[in-house]
Amino acid sequence: MTTETTKTEVGSYFVSNYPPFSQWSADQLDEVRSAMQSPPADAPLGLYLHIPFCRKRCKFCYFKVFIDKNSSEVERYVSALSQEIELVSKLPVMGNRPFRFVYFGGGTPSFLSGKQLTRLVDRLRANINWDHAEEVTFECEPGTLSEPKVHTLRELGVTRLSLGVEHFDDEILRDNGRAHESMEIDRAWPWIQAAGFSNTNIDLIAGMVGDTDEKWQTTVKRAIDLDPDSVTIYQMELPFNTVYSQDILGNQIDTPVADWPTKRRWVDYAFDQFHAAGFSPSSAYTMVKNPTAVNFSYRDNLWRGSDLLATGIASFGHVSGVHYQNLPEWEDYCGTLEGGQLPLGRALQITPHQALVREMILQLKRGYLDADYFQKKFGCDILTQWGDVWQEHQDAGYLMLSDRRVELTRTGLLRVDALLPAFFEPQFQDVRYT
Repeated sequence: MTTETTKTEVGSYFVSNYPPFSQWSADQLDEVRSAMQSPPADAPLGLYLHIPFCRKRCKFCYFKVFIDKNSSEVERYVSALSQEIELVSKLPVMGNRPFRFVYFGGGTPSFLSGKQLTRLVDRLRANINWDHAEEVTFECEPGTLSEPKVHTLRELGVTRLSLGVEHFDDEILRDNGRAHESMEIDRAWPWIQAAGFSNTNIDLIAGMVGDTDEKWQTTVKRAIDLDPDSVTIYQMELPFNTVYSQDILGNQIDTPVADWPTKRRWVDYAFDQFHAAGFSPSSAYTMVKNPTAVNFSYRDNLWRGSDLLATGIASFGHVSGVHYQNLPEWEDYCGTLEGGQLPLGRALQITPHQALVREMILQLKRGYLDADYFQKKFGCDILTQWGDVWQEHQDAGYLMLSDRRVELTRTGLLRVDALLPAFFEPQFQDVRYT
């Protein structure tokens, strides 16, 4: 029986950074400006580009997206983004570092036409290049793809193509506001396979409104049949700014999303089925077909404290120990860049201890931690520092401790985000995350 403790309530669950985003403010913009004008720290460098356009807004989406922009507005945004890249390329914090990884996220990057993508990349490469990047990821929505566009992505240097499948049941896709249906997945996938990307990934979501055991099992089988290089499986949550959340809060309706035990059971089933098909777990959300061939440079470098130059409206980045977010409103973002300035919106300079906590909780999402890594990098014995928390989680069956190593059990892996706030500093334990 669903109770208040097991329901999917409104609020953020997935932990992607630390300290919580709600603690960032415009008062600390001088700190990020100073960091950007200083020589770089000895850290890998990545680039994120936000393409905020979609054919429809999913009812569970909490990203900054637009579904009502015409072609001239899209061109204005692409010009602004190109201008931002030009400004970023001249920052002292760039140093002589090559981009270790590049990520085109959204929104729907594949919303842009092949010609628009080529023009954008040509303009970007006038100031930067990613020829030596270990990974260039590009997110796609199935219904926006054509065979020529897929080949264009390959020619532009994309190494990892991630397809937002989410589910294979058309009724569930429609009811949750997805723009595509299963037919478009089946049409696009052969093009993707034929293009020869180093890594093809598909995203699934457990707990979409209307899902059932039978429908989820069918989705898992169809995903396995596609034989991707990796699969990412998220558990649906309800951040405050989704359509579902606004309906729940505004109309006082009961949550339509599956409860947490059900979602964890569904992910557990998917992991078992993918394991039987020869896949191995790479994190709490990912299974990979060949662990020696498939790496996640974006994920792993971010989780080890790399710098990330974030470009695009409302995007999040961090340089030299300062977190920052770009301006989140259309006119502010475009207008600031048209005036020749970076569109910085808010920031937070973190302490060395916060950097330690950030790396520890994010790396725990892989399913394990090596205590000696943190001892060497931060001079902290995390097993002693958080001894009570580790013991509590071990007693609950969420992890095992041995030989200076923390290893999550499957039970712990399926709920890892719920385990992380216990490691937060006291002042952040009960604050809103976003």
